[in-house]
Formats: sequence, structure tokens, C-alpha cells
Amino acid sequence: FCWATARWAVDEVQPHRDLTITWQPISLFLKNEPDPDSSYHESVWFTHRLLRVMEAVRAAEGNEAVFKLYWELGARIHHDNDRDFTAEEALSAVGLDTSFATAFDDETWDDVIRTKMDEGLELVGNDVGTPIIAFENADGVRAGYFGPVISKVPSTDRSLAMWDALVAMMDVDSFFELKRTRTESPGPGDRPAPR
Repeated sequence: FCWATARWAVDEVQPHRDLTITWQPISLFLKNEPDPDSSYHESVWFTHRLLRVMEAVRAAEGNEAVFKLYWELGARIHHDNDRDFTAEEALSAVGLDTSFATAFDDETWDDVIRTKMDEGLELVGNDVGTPIIAFENADGVRAGYFGPVISKVPSTDRSLAMWDALVAMMDVDSFFELKRTRTESPGPGDRPAPR
């Protein structure tokens, strides 16, 4: 679901609205602390370690490099159904130094991930997951949402209407939640072009 939202924001909204997207980590491994025996554990442990690599890239290369790497990771995981690749392979695919892959097993990056994750959760509460979208509302106050949770990217017109509605709702302090039961799994659509 988070990947569908990322595709929505980048492919449909950003080209038509004045958006600068800064990618921040949220680790479902740190947040949910899955039991090591659960089937969920391995997938979130893998993506958590990829977040370590992304933060090492951010520290040295900045947000644009993080975006290129995130786009590559998302395409491999969600379009290629591949979780057997190495960090080195993903870094190489986007032209980043493969030495960043050492962060994959470097737990010193966990403090950075937790701090950035907690900043996002501070805006929306702890009873959410991912995605989280945050920006300054009309009063200049940084505010955030959990969501939107979408299963596929809407057409451009509907994507922009949804974005504009979210922006409008960000100005209503008493607005908290819209929800309906999900009836379909995420559909990632076509594999995105590298960034």
C-alpha cells in the first residue's frame, strides 16, 4: 500500500503540484517488533536493513540519491517480487557506490531511523503504519496523515482531486480519520522507470 501511495505522489501529483518530496524512513521492524518466529519477521527485517543503507546514502549523498535508491528497491520488491537481491546490486543499479551496502548490517544507523520515524509518528500518532504524509498546513503548522492507503494509482484527474482534498483536510484540526474495509490487495501497476 505504501508503494502505491509513493507512486501516486511521484507519478501523478508531483508533476502537477508544487511538491518537493523528502523521503523519510519508517521501520515496521522497529515499530511492530515482530516475533522472530513469525512469517512477518523476515520481510520487515530485510527492509529495515535496507533502510540502514538508505540512511547511509542520505548522510553522504542527500535526498535525491535516497529517492533513486528507494525507487529501485520498490521496483525490485513490488514489481519483480524479488527479496533475494543484495544491497550492492541495488546500489550498483542506480549508480551509487556499493560501499554503502556495509550499512545493511550496521546497527548504528538504527538510532537515525528511529528518530526520523518517531518524528513522523509524533505528527499522526502511534496507532498507524505506513505511509505517512506530512507538510505545512495553511497556518504554517507542520501536520501529517497516515495514508492515503490506496491499492492502485488513480487516474491523473482523480489523483489530483484526492491530493487537493487531503491538503484541504490538513487545515481542519478536528479531522482525524476516514476509513473503509479494504477489499483488494495492492496492485503495483507497471514497473517504474529508474530515477
